[in-house]
Amino acid sequence: MKWLLVGVIVAATTVGEVLQAKGMRQHGEIRDFRPGALGRVAALLARNWLVLGSVAAMAVSFFAYLGLLTVAELSFAVPVTAVTYALETVLAKYVLHERVSWVRWAGASLVIGGVALVSL
Repeated sequence: MKWLLVGVIVAATTVGEVLQAKGMRQHGEIRDFRPGALGRVAALLARNWLVLGSVAAMAVSFFAYLGLLTVAELSFAVPVTAVTYALETVLAKYVLHERVSWVRWAGASLVIGGVALVSL
């Protein structure tokens, strides 16, 4: 059960983060932070299916994380779910077409190594 929840968390968080990045790029930079302008931005984002999908995926991740904390220790749950950082780096490169430097690849590799150590 523990590893199933880890899989759900990793998948949902990764999908949620990629959808959020894509949705916010589609929307564009927010430059006006006055209350009325923020209300208009919120209304626009509430109609953006990428942002809505991101919110749904992150909600799934959150509730799966709560479930994981009922069956696993925090010292296991936090590091093992960090594998999302490596997956998000891969998706940033190939889905979002971001330039990912060798330093970021090295960082993602170190995260994978840390997850492997914790999962033993």
